[in-house]
Amino acid sequence: MQKIWIIGNLTRDPELRSTRDGIAVCSFTVAVNRRSKGAQAQDADFFRVNAWRELGETCAKFLAKGRKVAVTGSVSVSTYTGSDGTARASMDVRADQVEFLSPREEPHYAPGTVGAIDSQQKQESGFVQVDDEELPF
Repeated sequence: MQKIWIIGNLTRDPELRSTRDGIAVCSFTVAVNRRSKGAQAQDADFFRVNAWRELGETCAKFLAKGRKVAVTGSVSVSTYTGSDGTARASMDVRADQVEFLSPREEPHYAPGTVGAIDSQQKQESGFVQVDDEELPF
């Protein structure tokens, strides 16, 4: 069995396309920082990710360049010769799961006002102010 887990940031906006049979596939690239002792600048590895069907449609809808994601899937490595004649390798991940790690922006909240949400906004967002005296335990 082969599985890979990566956590990183999207290097560009995802691209959604369909196969001839109408199956959705979303492609994006994830940059994963590599930790090394004593290095001032961090190196990064780049993984091309393909998410299929509903997962791909969800990724295309909610992901954007710079967002942090965790991806679980299987990896395939292919080699090719670059335009400069050097041998290169490409790591492609077929995503089984994609977890969105960047917080979702709330368009109706202004920056810096998260702690100052009025009760009407709390009720609209599903949160209701509850007094400790009302709790049954």
